[in-house]
Formats: sequence, C-alpha cells, structure tokens
Amino acid sequence: MQRRGFIKACGAGIGCAAMSTQLPKVITEATASPREYAKVRLVDSGGDPLRASELKSEQQWVFAYPFKSTPAFLICLNESVDPVDGLLTENGETYQWPGGVGAGRCIVAYSAICAHKLAYPTPMLSYISYRPAINGEDRPNGTITCCAENSRYDPARGAAVVNGPARQPLATILLEHDADTDMLYASGTLGGELFNRFFSEFSARLDLEYPRGDAQQTVSQDVVAVPLEEYSGNIMGC
Repeated sequence: MQRRGFIKACGAGIGCAAMSTQLPKVITEATASPREYAKVRLVDSGGDPLRASELKSEQQWVFAYPFKSTPAFLICLNESVDPVDGLLTENGETYQWPGGVGAGRCIVAYSAICAHKLAYPTPMLSYISYRPAINGEDRPNGTITCCAENSRYDPARGAAVVNGPARQPLATILLEHDADTDMLYASGTLGGELFNRFFSEFSARLDLEYPRGDAQQTVSQDVVAVPLEEYSGNIMGC
C-alpha cells in the first residue's frame, strides 16, 4: 500500500487505532520496569493479521505504539535472538531484554524514536531505520541507525547502543506471539521511555498532525503496520 493510502486509512500520522476513551497514565521516564499498555493486534494495511511466519528476513515495519503519534519498528532479524541481561537506561537502571518472538525467536520491536535527539520516521522523511549487515561485518544482523547524529543500535541485543551519542537503548516494545494463530501483539514497553520529551519537543508539529488533540491517546484496537519504505517517502542513508 502506498503511504498516501496508509495515512488515509489511519486518519492522520501513523496512529491506526481508535482513540482511547481514557487519558494516558503519567509516564516516568527511563524506568526499567515493564509498563503495560493495551494489548493490540498487528495487522497489515488491508486489516489482515500479520503472521510471524510470513515476515521476510530483515524486513522492517512501522506501527503506532503505545500512543497514536509514537512510531515503532517491527523487524524480522536473520537469526534467533536470546534474552540480554544488564541493559542500562540513561538513569543507570538495569533491565533484561526478553529476546525475540515467533517460532524462530527472530522478531523484535522497538520505539522508532532515537534516544539522542528524538529523530523519528515521518511520511516525508526518516533519519532512522534498520540497516542490514554489510558483507564483511562480524555480525549476522545489522543495526538501527539514526543519521541525524549517527547513533547506532543493535536490534539483536535489546537495541543496545553500538556507538554514537545516544545514552541508552531504544525503548523495547514488548511483543507477544500466539503460536496457534501465528498472530503478533504489542502489549507494553521496557527500558527508557522518552515519550514525554517527544510530546513536549514536537508539540507544535503534533498539534498540526493531530488537530483533535489525540496525539497522546493510547492505541487500543488493531494497529496497522506497513513496511518503512512504503511509509516514508525518503529514508536517509549515512
């Protein structure tokens, strides 16, 4: 689906679920404990459930979670990835990343808001994206790279910072996989959230994109995910 159709289907921006009737909870930044949000099913642009076994290796998708205006990446990596201990938030709190989901344990999801200067994918442009490993690199999986300030994250290790100015991993989007139906669900976050900063820094832009003031509404129903190359008109390389 072309991004124009995606935007029309979602109303505005990348939020794809109906507006919640409750205001979101106050967010404590960079707390390491898992945070529960609404459990939502991931679907494609036609409304059909995303099936874990049908995701292509190294393909990246964008979906809104946990708020209508906060983008997240869904990535199918090259290999299974195990839990990782000892990840640190910017505040120095530790947490364990749970690893990949799906039959092959290779599917991961993270907030697509860079942990440095909050660059994020938009329909016009994306400075941040997953880059597959280049021949000769010593890692089978690539990195999530933000070209705004060259922060790089390892999606196979909880989006830990590989190098660059970012001071903490990307926040994890907790996924659940239903083995019977092969469906994927987002159910919460883990690690250092930056949503309050995001809402504050981009308030003027979000007011234009969400004129009803629902940028900070949590998603609560099926959420549409689309490949990044269909969502953003220009994916920056660096």
